[in-house]
Amino acid sequence: MSKGPGLFTDIGKKAKDLLTRDFNSDQKFTVSTYSDAGVALTSTAVKKGGFSTGDVAAQYKYKNAIFDVKVDTESNISTTITFTEILPSTKTIASFKVPDYNSGKLEVQYFHDHATLTTAVALNQSPAIDVSATIGTPSIAFGAEAGYDTTTGNFTKYTAGLSVAKPESSASIILGDKGDSIKASYVHHLDEFKKSAAVGEITRKFSTNENTFTVGGSYAIDSLTVVKAKLNNHGKLGALLQHEVIPKSVLTVSGEVDTKALDKNPNFGLAIALRP
Repeated sequence: MSKGPGLFTDIGKKAKDLLTRDFNSDQKFTVSTYSDAGVALTSTAVKKGGFSTGDVAAQYKYKNAIFDVKVDTESNISTTITFTEILPSTKTIASFKVPDYNSGKLEVQYFHDHATLTTAVALNQSPAIDVSATIGTPSIAFGAEAGYDTTTGNFTKYTAGLSVAKPESSASIILGDKGDSIKASYVHHLDEFKKSAAVGEITRKFSTNENTFTVGGSYAIDSLTVVKAKLNNHGKLGALLQHEVIPKSVLTVSGEVDTKALDKNPNFGLAIALRP
């Protein structure tokens, strides 16, 4: 693949991952195992309120193809097949779910040194079409995406974004929700080894005049242990601890507290996961 600007979904991804990835207020347990044949098996159980769900997923890599199959407790079978370099500088992703035969989707990604292009089409009688494009370099990139419903003839979404990246920091601005919201984020690594990082994100919803400001950070205590925390202006405080118990398996403990409701109705969740 090229060393170009990356996909449109990469704009703002560093801040999003730091503030959301692996945070979980539900009770969750995940175990992954690997075989010498290249098959990865992952079992997940989640309890939210009085409901419990689970799934078993398998992944197999063969040459330039990756096969993912997941079966959940509601008897849904989800399959995703990813092919790299069928054509030069491309990645093709096909996905479908049984018994929902209208859930099929085909996505093609094209990578160039100064641009990327993605097209996704639903595989049904009235397909929805999503298109995104990004131009620039790994240091600065501008992109846009749009979704079109062929049944109604209306655009389901249109979004634009700009990102600027340096070795020690990255910033992004995204205009989304058909122009109804704007999100700006900034991530800065506090040391040359990138053991610690701070992030700030502000989102404004124009139709409701609502602002959400979130700050967070992460710190690698050692090569096996990472802690993360975040807090927004609505009083939601989240914290996370990750520790690599054995190679390729990480134990995650996370929780979330609504600090404004502690005196009335405390809301705390705990998630424990063992995953690759």
